[in-house]
Amino acid sequence: MRTSVKFMVIYRHKNKYSISEMCRFFNVSRSGYYDYVKRIDIPAKDLPLAEKIKECQEKHGKTYGYRRVHIWLERQGIHHNPKTVLRVMQKYNLLSEVRRKKYHNYSNVLHKYDNLLDRDFNADRPNQKWVTDISYIKTQQGTLYLSVIRDLYDNSIVAYKTGTEQNVNLVLSTIRAAKRKEKVTAELQLHSDQGFQYTSQAYFNLTQSYGITPSMSRRGNPYDNAMAENFFSILKTECIYRTKLRTYEDARILISEYIHFYNNERIQLKTKLTPLEKRNQFVA
Repeated sequence: MRTSVKFMVIYRHKNKYSISEMCRFFNVSRSGYYDYVKRIDIPAKDLPLAEKIKECQEKHGKTYGYRRVHIWLERQGIHHNPKTVLRVMQKYNLLSEVRRKKYHNYSNVLHKYDNLLDRDFNADRPNQKWVTDISYIKTQQGTLYLSVIRDLYDNSIVAYKTGTEQNVNLVLSTIRAAKRKEKVTAELQLHSDQGFQYTSQAYFNLTQSYGITPSMSRRGNPYDNAMAENFFSILKTECIYRTKLRTYEDARILISEYIHFYNNERIQLKTKLTPLEKRNQFVA
């Protein structure tokens, strides 16, 4: 009888007979038996952790990487090394999906503004620095354009609008929605790229009427507005690319649901808080 078979017999009868006596009977060492037990128990030890990770991924649409899962587990009182979390996620096919980031650039038309943001993506309070941009969402019905404003204090999406045309009105309606939602009491910078919407006379007029100070990326430097592009990358990776959108309405519903999830539930790696939690901390 092979040694591994002997160990298996001992393991199956461990609650009925003495392990020491069975080891003597089968002429095997106790240390060898316990090494065998450690090996066969590894999958069983992983299962509870895998189940919690599965719960996390199901709750968040399988969008979390291992670092966010690690934070989520700690918030549940479950503490494991991040490498262990990654290993279990790989083993049980619980990894999130990843796609490369894409960047876009637009040329100037009328008004140009200084780059006041200058890649300083930190803000001391809400409504101090906003970034804005437009992205494309492909559907079977056609292209839907998404305009967003993101607050650099907590990375929340302050406002967004969708439309079937990439025009100035899409941008203006986004700014109006943001101003209706937020009470801005101090100087506010609004950073954009050099898209024609942001260099238009209408954009200049609206920002002036609201007391907003425009800031603009340098030509050919998409990284100047990286934080706006970063949100589109997250949105498309975790949401848009994972489904086939049939109509504009399908896309609008999906975008609305994701932005609510992003603002209220998605943990930020840097702060270990959701955007709403960080914003509420400032208010408190």
